[in-house]
Amino acid sequence: MGTLVEVRDLKKYFNTPRGQLHAVDNVNMKFEEGTTMGVVGESGCGKSTLARTIIHLHEPTKGQILYQGQDVTYPTRKELPALREKMQIIFQDPYMTLNPRYTVEDTLKEPLVLSGEYKAGHALDKQISKLMDMVGISKRLRMAYPHELSGGRRQRVGIGRSLAMNPKFIACDEPVSALDVSIQAQIINLLMDLQEEYKLTYMFVTHDMSVVRHISHNISVMYLGQLVETSPSKELFDKPLHPYTKALISAIPSTDIDHPKKRIELKGELMSPVNPKPGCRFLPRCPYATEACRAPQQLEEVLPGHLVSCCRVKEINKDLLQKEGE
Repeated sequence: MGTLVEVRDLKKYFNTPRGQLHAVDNVNMKFEEGTTMGVVGESGCGKSTLARTIIHLHEPTKGQILYQGQDVTYPTRKELPALREKMQIIFQDPYMTLNPRYTVEDTLKEPLVLSGEYKAGHALDKQISKLMDMVGISKRLRMAYPHELSGGRRQRVGIGRSLAMNPKFIACDEPVSALDVSIQAQIINLLMDLQEEYKLTYMFVTHDMSVVRHISHNISVMYLGQLVETSPSKELFDKPLHPYTKALISAIPSTDIDHPKKRIELKGELMSPVNPKPGCRFLPRCPYATEACRAPQQLEEVLPGHLVSCCRVKEINKDLLQKEGE
């Protein structure tokens, strides 16, 4: 497997009356072909903005976006349509992102026709039927409108639309958070089956730690626009190293009443993302914070493939790291 998409020192700032809001700040990530990178964090941490910046729904403020080694940070008008065919997105709320005046057929037909590869006729009808089969939509719903569909079916239409031009990279922006739990499982399994069959690469944005654990090969944790930890999925849950990651994992509900988990309660105020001060952005809520934390933090490899942005990580996890070294 090679690297399909890579971002280097990516930044996305928004101007506000109080200054620049640092929604995404110096993010470095690699998305390996055929794998899923989960991106987790609290609401407002910048994970959706990161996804939208990578696929150019937002234009980056600074940094680089590479697709198969080629710099696609600032594509021209001519280059953008071809890039959109390779990089797509599945939105959180399918009802808000589907045109209420379009039937299922119209929604799936639009990207095919706009690409210029298909014109009205048998080939177009065949491709629409193929997309419906891929995402599990019954043929009897071909002329149905969004308001006539359940939430799960609407999301399947959204997934079908994103797959229309055979993309390799798909940003999944909380694609199951608006669905019932039973339907969530169906959509997650559908995404995993599609990935296996078509070798898709996913960026899976969510705040649900249980979902991200199930679907992801690797996980990155975001806090106020920055990555604080990234590692293989299993290792992140077995050996969380950053204080914020530990708190997130401790909040996962448990059904084991005999051995209840100890919840880590975070105290203190959130740092403002508008013109933030240098240093660790988790500092006001971190129980381990010292003066050293006021200096800029960098992601460093603490264990093989396990990177953490915390100057005290080795001190905090001394016993765990000693066991790993033995």
